[in-house]
Amino acid sequence: MFAKIAGLVKLIRPKQWIKNSFVLIPLVFSGEFLNVQSINEALQAFFLFCIASSAVYILNDLNDIEKDKLHPTKSKKRPLASGEISRVEAIILLMAIYGCLIVSVFIIPNVFYVVLSYLILNVFYSYYLKHQPVVDIFCISIGFVLRVYAGAVALNVPVSSWMFVTTLCLALYLASIKRRQELSQSGSESRNVLEKYSVMLVDKYAEMSATGTVIFYSLFVMSSRDELVISIPLVLFGLYRYWYVVEQLDGGESPTDVLYEDKLLLLTVFAWLVLCVYVLSSH
Repeated sequence: MFAKIAGLVKLIRPKQWIKNSFVLIPLVFSGEFLNVQSINEALQAFFLFCIASSAVYILNDLNDIEKDKLHPTKSKKRPLASGEISRVEAIILLMAIYGCLIVSVFIIPNVFYVVLSYLILNVFYSYYLKHQPVVDIFCISIGFVLRVYAGAVALNVPVSSWMFVTTLCLALYLASIKRRQELSQSGSESRNVLEKYSVMLVDKYAEMSATGTVIFYSLFVMSSRDELVISIPLVLFGLYRYWYVVEQLDGGESPTDVLYEDKLLLLTVFAWLVLCVYVLSSH
């Protein structure tokens, strides 16, 4: 019984929910983090995205069982690929999650429609778009932009265009690195689309996206929040450190694992967040 529960928990991947912290970015940069009601609304949007992202993970796993069985890591860690959870059990859980999401339309309707867009995008991604080179990387990245937009909708605050572009570039960087590491570590067996990439090509994508992240973040803070210029070095250091982990420590196939396992990178992200909150609360 406990083993089955553990398998179901692994299926919804709570460890990956840290990605949904992008929902909270508008809370920080709008300065609403001192408002209890705003915090509550942002957290509701965050948890709704956690539920939605778990639905996406289950759908992907159901669709990728055979491919995951060929992957050296996923064949052991993914409960469907390893046989820990049956297909029927996964479908029942997925239907239950969809039910919870439908109920949320009566609680936070505006955010629900953003989440619905995210779910629809990922259905197309799971069954078709993930097999299309370049399109697959952009689909992953748009999911992060939708997270930021959901956070803004929850608070009813405008979001700078620079923030959207910065988020897109950062997500493109992480997605490109993920494809690079999948290709270099596992070859093209685990994903059909990897046959259409090369390490050199996705390296160029990553370099372009990393450069865009720094440029657009700098433009964002200088045009909207010039008091946060002092945070730019931390963004640069974070990108440098992440690339070091990828090149020298062979990480990056899972950005979440890199963040959890590399203490210096985690400290950098935490320091950036604390600095932003402190500076914005002082102005």
